[in-house]
Amino acid sequence: MTELIKYTAAETAGAIARGEVSAVEVAQAHLDRIDAVDKKVNAFLHVDREGALAAARAVDAKRASGAELGPLAGVPLALKDVFTTEGMPTTCGSKILEGWVPPYDATLTRRLKDADVVILGKTNMDEFAMGSSTENSAYGPTGNPWDLTRIPGGSGGGSAAALAAFEAPLAIGTDTGGSIRQPGAVTGTVGVKPTYGSVSRYGLVAFSSSLDQGGPCARTVLDTALLHEAIAGHDPLDSTSIDAPVPDVVAAARTRDVRGMRIGVVKEFAGEGYQAGVMQRFEESVELLRELGAEVVEVSCPSFTLAMPAYYLIAPSEASSNLARFDAMRYGLRVGDDGTRSAEQVTALTREAGFGAEVKRRIILGTYALSSGYYDAYYGSAQKVRTLISRDFDAAFAGVDVLVSPTTPTTAFPIGERADDPMAMYLADLCTIPSNLAGNAAMSLPCGLAPEDNLPVGLQIIAPAMADDRLYRVGGAVEAALNDKWGHALLEEAPAL
Repeated sequence: MTELIKYTAAETAGAIARGEVSAVEVAQAHLDRIDAVDKKVNAFLHVDREGALAAARAVDAKRASGAELGPLAGVPLALKDVFTTEGMPTTCGSKILEGWVPPYDATLTRRLKDADVVILGKTNMDEFAMGSSTENSAYGPTGNPWDLTRIPGGSGGGSAAALAAFEAPLAIGTDTGGSIRQPGAVTGTVGVKPTYGSVSRYGLVAFSSSLDQGGPCARTVLDTALLHEAIAGHDPLDSTSIDAPVPDVVAAARTRDVRGMRIGVVKEFAGEGYQAGVMQRFEESVELLRELGAEVVEVSCPSFTLAMPAYYLIAPSEASSNLARFDAMRYGLRVGDDGTRSAEQVTALTREAGFGAEVKRRIILGTYALSSGYYDAYYGSAQKVRTLISRDFDAAFAGVDVLVSPTTPTTAFPIGERADDPMAMYLADLCTIPSNLAGNAAMSLPCGLAPEDNLPVGLQIIAPAMADDRLYRVGGAVEAALNDKWGHALLEEAPAL
């Protein structure tokens, strides 16, 4: 394994800026790594070799001309296949969009290009981001580089697996109910769900519009902060975009000091269903925060126990509306259009062939929840619960700077183990969903390996809306202390590869 693929994003950018290595060499090293291991991992749905090398050559030319390079210039990135990319396929892990090449870039994609980030390709995902395991992709499951027989989390398992397999030092995911943080936790990587509206959703193919949020993924807290800085900011093309300054997340990541901070442990995120090893590593992390000078208190957020049922009414309802656009008339797959069938029949045949089982399940559930006579009882009630959850967060943040919990109740489970039990699958997002319903910021970072199975455990940090910098301040301090304790970063090499 060439050492270039083990560099952090910050180290890679620095080496390129100093002329110690070319951006083309860095890109080629990662493309070679993808060629070597991705048949086992299945992290990528599309690899853009020509485009990546062309972008890398442009960075080298810029450096040669004496132009100043940005903090991530020349660094390779894996992009979740839910963001539109001009000239590159965007499938959302679905057969219904197989081969579709968008005519425009998402705002996030454009900002990556403007930052001279080298996009290697598009990563595998649960179809339309609906899932907790990346088993629901129409193009096959992704394996966890720690153990290829286990899931890498979902729906952004491809992005997290690409990081853990050293196929890319940076990645982008989306988080609707935990789909950045949960894959980060089970692959030993860092993932952040920014404040809702602080990263543009323009060009992000919608699952649940009031919940979906793109965000940064990396192997270190600082790398994640650098990527966060590159993609965040107001976008007039996105009606939900927040017109406010982005917190200085990079400076916060470098602070590594939690002295004087008040940290709340969420009482409701413990008990039955939580793996003993996960709780052990979480409790050790809480004790570490005390040792670092933070004050730790227990906080109760009783409405959090209602978050999962509320989410699984709100998200499918919005999905039912959003996915109505896939009607075989405008773009994507078209089945049965032989001149003998009506438009309605062609639409029905196309959706039957193009959508997978989980997408159909959620569309049906959402359509029912929005139907006449049931709207108030189901969707309306779920929105009331959402308000209660936001109030619980407000009350908690009146007394603490951040909240902490395990990111997931268990480590990565075997592929196929929960395939026939949707409820068991949904429980993987138990700790992450409240932040999506409230719209605030949250991070997962590695806090060790569970002793039962030697698989990664994630620590979740939750901050108020537009206080994303607090995530990086706490995360940077915990990461540095754990690395000192272990004598190395948790993810030095993907064990299963």
